[in-house]
Amino acid sequence: MASPSTPDARRGHNRLRPFIWGMAAVVLLVPAVAMRFTGEVNWSASDFVVMGAMLASGCALYELGAWLSGNPAYRAAFGITAMAGFLTVWVNLAVGMFGSEHNPLNLMFAGVLLVAALGALLARFRARGMARAMGATAVAQMLAAAVGLAIGLTVGMDERGGPGIGREAFLTACFVVPWLASAQLFRKAAQIESKGA
Repeated sequence: MASPSTPDARRGHNRLRPFIWGMAAVVLLVPAVAMRFTGEVNWSASDFVVMGAMLASGCALYELGAWLSGNPAYRAAFGITAMAGFLTVWVNLAVGMFGSEHNPLNLMFAGVLLVAALGALLARFRARGMARAMGATAVAQMLAAAVGLAIGLTVGMDERGGPGIGREAFLTACFVVPWLASAQLFRKAAQIESKGA
């Protein structure tokens, strides 16, 4: 795999582009169509704008990964990273990882995304550094789940109903999986890069 600063004939070429952007359009159209048939889906114009901006950002991040490298492992890792970030924002805006979307505990996940973004920038998007950055993001995600569980148990969030703080912490910890998968794929991309050097 070529590093982001070296030329690669496949850099920027992205066969998945129509599929990625097409799926984003479908995701945005589903609530619009559903609103025609049921009253249970009721999105405002601002909901569509926010979701459209989120989908465009996620697709643009994947495009960045495709531009940086033609290596399939690197692109898959970048795609998983973009998807994990998108889902983190979406879940927190829609329902919140802990309690409702208005629970201040959910601000911790902005920190998780900050770890991913700063780590990627410090790594200069190189595969080996990206692997470390996504590993650090997985640790940040697990810490956020642990802190949320500890605070939730302390203040008695379980008594408010809902799925319960233990289940919320477990589901939050499950977000570690895509960060670790991304780290592993970046590690594989780095190995391919070192063999090609």
